Amino acid sequence: MADGTKKLVIKDLNGFISSQYISPTGKYIMWYDRKAKNYFAYDGKETKNITAKIKVPLWDEVNDTPDLPGPYGVMKWLENDEAVFIYDRYDVWKFDPLGQKRPINITGIGRNSKTSYRYLQTNPEERFLKVDQKLFYRLFNDKTKESGIVEATLKDWMAFEMVDEGRFGIASLVKSKSANTILYTKETYEKSPDLYVRQLIPNSLEEAIRLTGINPQQKEYNWGTAELIKWKAYTGKETQGIVYKPENFDPKKKYPLICYFYETLSDGLYTYHPPSPTPSRLNISFFVSRGYVVLAPDIHYGTGHPARDAYNHIVSGARYLVKQGYIDSTRMGIQGQSWGGIQVAQLVTMTKLFKAAWAGAPVANMTSAYGGIRWESGVNRQFQYEKSQSRIGATLWEKPNLYIENSPLFHLPNVTTPLVIMANDADGAVPWYQGIELFTAMRRLNKKVWMLTYNGEAHNLVERRNRKDIQIREQQYFDWLLKDDVPPKWITEGVPAVKKGKDWGLDY
Repeated sequence: MADGTKKLVIKDLNGFISSQYISPTGKYIMWYDRKAKNYFAYDGKETKNITAKIKVPLWDEVNDTPDLPGPYGVMKWLENDEAVFIYDRYDVWKFDPLGQKRPINITGIGRNSKTSYRYLQTNPEERFLKVDQKLFYRLFNDKTKESGIVEATLKDWMAFEMVDEGRFGIASLVKSKSANTILYTKETYEKSPDLYVRQLIPNSLEEAIRLTGINPQQKEYNWGTAELIKWKAYTGKETQGIVYKPENFDPKKKYPLICYFYETLSDGLYTYHPPSPTPSRLNISFFVSRGYVVLAPDIHYGTGHPARDAYNHIVSGARYLVKQGYIDSTRMGIQGQSWGGIQVAQLVTMTKLFKAAWAGAPVANMTSAYGGIRWESGVNRQFQYEKSQSRIGATLWEKPNLYIENSPLFHLPNVTTPLVIMANDADGAVPWYQGIELFTAMRRLNKKVWMLTYNGEAHNLVERRNRKDIQIREQQYFDWLLKDDVPPKWITEGVPAVKKGKDWGLDY
């Protein structure tokens, strides 16, 4: 700052750096190097690897994309830049930015119990931590999906106080400036987020007090339950997912099933799903209330075969539920949006198991989408097929067979399942023409297909009138195929483009 001179610290970094990586006094610059899988600190003179002395990975252990994993991140710096606190998958580690002192696992118990600890900052002006400062951590158990809040100091973690824990999810937490009192929310699938308050008195057995009851009207409706289930996928490995059942569920009855999926969703076991119109995903609580069972299976991927990976987890999960005796195997549907949308389009070319399918913003043809632009960000799309979510792991020229294998367009003659496509003309993530390509190909092949385009809308619907519209159409569509309801006009006759906005086609 004194003379405006510049100095190159590191060149061609494949890694991460943000404001949290720079020490509060400006003495150190720190970054994470993805190739070295370590954090480095620079003090103005030399660079040191400050995390090399621990064997526990600080990078994403469950990364399943064909790219170098990213880090779990930095928690905070200590006062006077004396140390920096960094996360592994479960615990918090204290590191010396000079790399001289041995690293210390300050939480210590997370990995053995499969429970992650993450700092909850209650002072928005806070720039660093103090040794004797009391901190709050949100805990989350990988196995049970239960959450909690812990209060502890950096100086003596083992003297921690458990503020709250149990079978619920925790969102926000705030602390009073003038009293040792906290306010936070708790939720489950059955109970919407309510506010709880607690005075933090050492060794007190007093429980938190619920301040709100924001959804009394929910008692008037058939709601539902959420249950974590496990089964063996066709990969031979155990996987898990959430099964949502109606409140009046009877195991002796046969229910229609809808599978909704997007990578891994089981961590949301205790997430509340309000029945308000959604941007384009399945409105789980709405359909469960109407007598459907919904399965949200976790999908684990390898490299090069995302369509097959989806099949191995989703189809195995659906058939597992059928074996439990309460699912009608002739009345099963699938719904997905974006990456879930393309996986819906892939699945209908691979199996005849499902009677109804709904794909939001799907890619039909990876070869034509490969060189395009994501219009919102301006980023070329190639990276996502090679290294990111599509997980092909190679360029189009290196392995064109994999691009064809995972593109629904090339396998559409196999389709027997009716399909609804949502593709919007202002979508900045998935090109609108991908939806058109899928629709026109299925029409050419005389397949049952419908296409919805919400003009001016992007990847996910924003306008409430459009959210309500797609909600109604999803209900009508699945009720028609999975409950034998009468189909509305938009299904039986369609709505010509010249009548769009005048005739909605929702009547019967």
